[in-house]
Amino acid sequence: MPATRFAVPGRIAVNEQAASVWQTATLTEIRRETARAATFRFAVPGWPGHLPGQHLMVRLTAEDGYVAQRHYSIASAPDDCGHVELTLDHVEGGEVSGWFHTVARPGDQVEVRGPVSGFFAWPGDRPALLIGAGSGVVPLMSMVRHHRSRNLTVPLRLLVSARSPGELVYAEELGTETTPLFTRSAPEGVPVGRMAAAHVVPLLTEPPSGGWEAYVCGSNSFAEHASRLLVTAGQPVDRIRIERFG
Repeated sequence: MPATRFAVPGRIAVNEQAASVWQTATLTEIRRETARAATFRFAVPGWPGHLPGQHLMVRLTAEDGYVAQRHYSIASAPDDCGHVELTLDHVEGGEVSGWFHTVARPGDQVEVRGPVSGFFAWPGDRPALLIGAGSGVVPLMSMVRHHRSRNLTVPLRLLVSARSPGELVYAEELGTETTPLFTRSAPEGVPVGRMAAAHVVPLLTEPPSGGWEAYVCGSNSFAEHASRLLVTAGQPVDRIRIERFG
């Protein structure tokens, strides 16, 4: 579908009024992450800033006037460069993700509005335990990047599930804060299986002062499963934030 040339450390001020306005975003770069996922970098001169974990709305308008819009998590860390990044899976039959993966080229323009939602946002002021699966790692990576770019000392841990090493988004960028696990195939000697208590419990041992704020992102079934594991392991229910895809 063609588009219409379609200050406390860790805290970022967000202009809510500006976030409610549709703005023109110009695609400047496409980076392949996995066989099914790619990162799309946009120049948005009027971008009001965002918090790690927030998302934005993307609107495409076809030449015949047909409009499609979707919500996508922001992958990039907050900064003042006037750019924002989205990492999108190529969803079978998806008209918007399909356009991005098969039609979009640098120089194309789309409309964006945001940032949206503050519930899942992490401003960098509390210990964060991040748990994601598949493309659910996208908003969590924004948090990791924010933690690194600001040299934050507050504890942060990431547990991420993927079907195989080849489907682990941002694999080359993940560091010592990350524990990956694989559900279908893994390197020799690495166990294969669904996320279990044995993966979650060690992350909750010796909690930092004030305890963890847990952020869970993935499909509905994954979010429910991971949340149950957290509660069973002792994480307070009111300190689990969930972002569901699908």
